[in-house]
Amino acid sequence: MTDKFNVVATGGTFDEIHIGHLALLSKAFEIGKRVVIGVSSDEFVDMVKGDGKITHTYEQRVANLRHVIQANFGDVIYEISKLNTTYGPTVISGEVNALVASSETAKKGSEINEIRSNKGIKPLAIVIVDMIRADDGAPISSSRIRTGQIDPQGKLLKGE
Repeated sequence: MTDKFNVVATGGTFDEIHIGHLALLSKAFEIGKRVVIGVSSDEFVDMVKGDGKITHTYEQRVANLRHVIQANFGDVIYEISKLNTTYGPTVISGEVNALVASSETAKKGSEINEIRSNKGIKPLAIVIVDMIRADDGAPISSSRIRTGQIDPQGKLLKGE
């Protein structure tokens, strides 16, 4: 792809950052001149996942994410947007041109485009990144890392 989108959005909770997150970010930086990364607020996480389901506060998650971006991607152009809703800035701003989502969350892109259409905003291009699987074939997730099943690279930590 030679032409990049001006603004690409992606998002998540980013509690335990793993190689699946890196794949998502890598694709976003590859196809976007500027990337807006939505990070779920503590309140939104509590509402969606339940209180106490994450390890790090919003501030810690953002600091960890900034560190990971610098270490893995260098000087890329991005901003972090606090998510208090499922869709964040993608449904209010025509500035965002594309959404990078995992195969697990891609259906949200269709919902976003429906909302954008109703508001007279041009639809987003939806770019899907396949879920990265752990050694056992199941998707890598922050919850599996928190429970000690796998490490951030998807290596198994507990016996069957």
